[in-house]
Amino acid sequence: MADYVISGCTTADLTQEYFDKNKVNLIPFHFSISGTEYEEDFGKTISYDVFYKRMRDGEITKTSQVTAGEYISSFEKYLAEGKDILHVTLSSGLSGTYQSAVNAMKILKEKYPERKIIIIDSLLASSGYGLFLDKLVTLKKEGKDIDEVAKYAQENRLKFNAWFFSTDLSFYVRGGRIKKSSAFVASLLHICPVLDMNNKGELCPREKKITSKAAIKAVVDKMIERAENGVEYSEKVFISHSECEKFALDIKQKVLENFPNVKEENVLIFPIGTTIGSHTGPGTAALFFIGKEREEK
Repeated sequence: MADYVISGCTTADLTQEYFDKNKVNLIPFHFSISGTEYEEDFGKTISYDVFYKRMRDGEITKTSQVTAGEYISSFEKYLAEGKDILHVTLSSGLSGTYQSAVNAMKILKEKYPERKIIIIDSLLASSGYGLFLDKLVTLKKEGKDIDEVAKYAQENRLKFNAWFFSTDLSFYVRGGRIKKSSAFVASLLHICPVLDMNNKGELCPREKKITSKAAIKAVVDKMIERAENGVEYSEKVFISHSECEKFALDIKQKVLENFPNVKEENVLIFPIGTTIGSHTGPGTAALFFIGKEREEK
């Protein structure tokens, strides 16, 4: 059985330490702010608080996906060592990076026909993508081969739920992620919309809550309703946020209150990175867990 590498991108919104510790190949996305381009690096070059302050001050952010050439450069070093690759991408419902990875795979297969290169579309983003990636890493550590891990990924990716809310939808509109009419109504009524990711990996507004407190309760209620084994859930829980750590901490507290089998050390909070954050803006908090398959609508 050939050795293999699990690979992911910075849009999984984990940490550099996580990728290093778990020997996951890391491929960076790129973003620009006020016309200057940067490689996403977990807040090292531009700290998250500075990044989101500049967004609040009106500076324009843009993102660019990983190109096929960048994938080739990242993958080839492992292929040359005789290792196979299982790469997990950001949702194809949000980005064209999945197709770039597939194009890279096709080119590399001609040069390394004896190697396996498997590309998995996570249909997730931010630390939901991270939770999915973490599960695959765990399976690899348990001794599963690349085909077994890939089979699990394809069969179970829709069980990874993503529920979140935002105090400001204007950045979602600017990035084309949500209709302008939805954001206008939310702004007019001063509400915090609750959204999820559907089975196509797209963002879907689900509920309208008047306050952030109500929105926090709503996302935890969704976990109670949809989590694997209900309130007996015992898997990891990931939470991410864009400059609203208090919301994330409140979500964590409510998760621990409602799910007695979830260990506190398995409820992890991560900042939303500069690529995903370029589209959410500040004020978004998200909850990720394993449960019922995501729906289409």
